[in-house]
Amino acid sequence: MQLPAKARAKLLPVNMPDLPSSNHRIVLQKRPVGSMTTSCFSLDEQPLAQLDPGQVRVVVDHLSVDAFIRTSLRGEGFHQQVPIGGTIGALGVGYIAESTDPDWPVGQAVSGGVGAQTVATLAPKQLQKVDGSFAPLSAHLGVLGLTTGLTAWVGMRHVGQPQPGETVVVSAAAGAVGSIAGQVARLDGAHVIGIAGGPQKAAFLVDELGFDAAIDYKSEDVRSRLGELAPDGVNVFFDNVGGDILDAVLDNLALRSRVVICGAISQYDQVDGVTGPSSYLKLAERQSRMEGFAVFHFPESYAKATAELAEWLGDGSLKAPEHVFEGIDQFPQALIALFNGENLGKTLVKVSHS
Repeated sequence: MQLPAKARAKLLPVNMPDLPSSNHRIVLQKRPVGSMTTSCFSLDEQPLAQLDPGQVRVVVDHLSVDAFIRTSLRGEGFHQQVPIGGTIGALGVGYIAESTDPDWPVGQAVSGGVGAQTVATLAPKQLQKVDGSFAPLSAHLGVLGLTTGLTAWVGMRHVGQPQPGETVVVSAAAGAVGSIAGQVARLDGAHVIGIAGGPQKAAFLVDELGFDAAIDYKSEDVRSRLGELAPDGVNVFFDNVGGDILDAVLDNLALRSRVVICGAISQYDQVDGVTGPSSYLKLAERQSRMEGFAVFHFPESYAKATAELAEWLGDGSLKAPEHVFEGIDQFPQALIALFNGENLGKTLVKVSHS
């Protein structure tokens, strides 16, 4: 896709590493029961086989650490499941270092489901070409990525539909999707309140991302603070957490409000016993709606979302914080850190090639 002129003006050099002699991958050692531990994973080394016709070999640059990965480790579930001994599924970006397809040349920057590994051998249909010159390649996993920026844009624009002057609340607001979703609402003229854990994150939302207010759920009562910060009620709630925080916001809805269910990270360790909202009757009382979504249901919006996000990134209207772990061996720790709420912005693993 052609990026906006303002975005294209910000060119960066391409620094593609050499093709290593072997692949290092993170495999599933045992299925987590409850919270994940590093013992659930192991690091495996494989020699690189000769490419088959129609394949490409990608040297992975960055890997995206996403909450959905946890649901793929169960053995059954909504997302494709990882077998014991299988490579952990993950989205990533990198460069083609070897190719048997002339339409996918060496040096082309790509993104896709490369898996948690240093070198991915794939069919081109599993990848998409990206512009690796306008911004760091990691941006195509974060602000321009399907599971982050595009998810935030689609959920806010198509489902939440905030109007100028309305009050929008975002949970996990200092995380990857929440930080972008809140900024989209701000750029659309809404009054934005973020919910995050800890004073550092709360200050970051207001001082760096331009949120109007923030609630630290670790030290403040979310229900009562929402009553103070949004006395006329919440018009749009973009939820990434579920559980008690969802109930607290439901108790503070305005008339004809919209609740957007993007995720429920508080529930992913116990998906067989999910705690549902006990305050859902507020939806009827306030003539409001709750709607879930997945970004892949909106492919017709990808181009528009990418163009707008890229333009905002290029002109500085939108910030895209990254929390980067160094080395493929750190992927399990990065995933655990995400679920422990240790991230500020998009959690990534920078894949090093020695």
